[in-house]
Amino acid sequence: MKRIIHVRLGEDRDRSYRITVEPGGFDRIPGWIVRQYGRRRIFVITDATVARLYGRQMLRVFARGDADAFMLDVPPGEPSKSAAMVYALQSQLLMHGIHRESLVIALGGGVVGDLAGFVAATVLRGVPCIQVPTTLLAQVDSSVGGKVGIDHPLGKNLIGAFHQPAAVFIDPLLLRTLPDKEFRNGLAEMVKIAAALDRRLFADIERNAKRLRRTGTRVLSDLIARCVVLKAAVVRHDEFESGLRKTLNLGHTIGHAVEAASGYSIKHGAAVAMGIVAEARIARTIGLLPEREFQRLVRVIDALRLPARIPRLREPSRFYPALDVDKKGTGSGAKFVLLKSIGHSVIGVPVPAHFIKEVVPLP
Repeated sequence: MKRIIHVRLGEDRDRSYRITVEPGGFDRIPGWIVRQYGRRRIFVITDATVARLYGRQMLRVFARGDADAFMLDVPPGEPSKSAAMVYALQSQLLMHGIHRESLVIALGGGVVGDLAGFVAATVLRGVPCIQVPTTLLAQVDSSVGGKVGIDHPLGKNLIGAFHQPAAVFIDPLLLRTLPDKEFRNGLAEMVKIAAALDRRLFADIERNAKRLRRTGTRVLSDLIARCVVLKAAVVRHDEFESGLRKTLNLGHTIGHAVEAASGYSIKHGAAVAMGIVAEARIARTIGLLPEREFQRLVRVIDALRLPARIPRLREPSRFYPALDVDKKGTGSGAKFVLLKSIGHSVIGVPVPAHFIKEVVPLP
């Protein structure tokens, strides 16, 4: 079933956009783009894996409509979110004749969405970007809201911008080619959204946890759409993350530091799952989160086969520096989003170092 969600950003219609959730809608995307934007020059940025699975297919559909489309691909994985890769892509776009009326399509998971979005935000001072997410993590979270960027040696996503997409197209059927580990990374972001914002959605994830599959289109599509509706509502109220939108950083303060201290060997979703549980444990310890709510959260993480405990980290010396420069900090150290109950969170909680040391096993 097709679902259209509108993200309205104030009175500025030019920056508002629509999100389409449609199982099996992938091949209809190029036609919509040509009808909406005409036959302008189109650049599809993807990674090598997605290029093989879906990129060439998209180019063939564009070709049938006589669209002027090119594809640029990068190596898959977090290392591609670098300044060097941004410069390389900008150079290729400029050499291929990109102009202000051109269009960038980010076809891929969270890495591609962040990278391509940042390239689109900065080349020629900004060109339109359409997000076509191919992973669950990107479909429920990172493709919506306009946060784009790259990593820095000091931490994750520290270089970036807000560049709202021109449109977002979500086809849950694309998840059928997603490795199970990557699918579970996205489930962690679904838990985050529900735990932070919507008790009823959390209960529905809880009820379906043991039977959520990449191929379970009906239930999965409904949960994806509901996550997107919540994310879109938050973005409408707080586009630039000055207040309410910070709730969506639940699990990310510790999660990002875990990623950095693992040398990015731990995937983002897995790190977020660990971060959600670690931060919930802190909230329980300081008397904010009741024990029954903590146990409920842990049971869902376990039922989804997500990691709850942080392992010994490969580069532990990077943990606290990454925590201290986390992008959600205010200059006086990291601030946490902590749960008060399932569906309700508190923003900007300072946490003493000894509480963090209790939940993160550093030597």
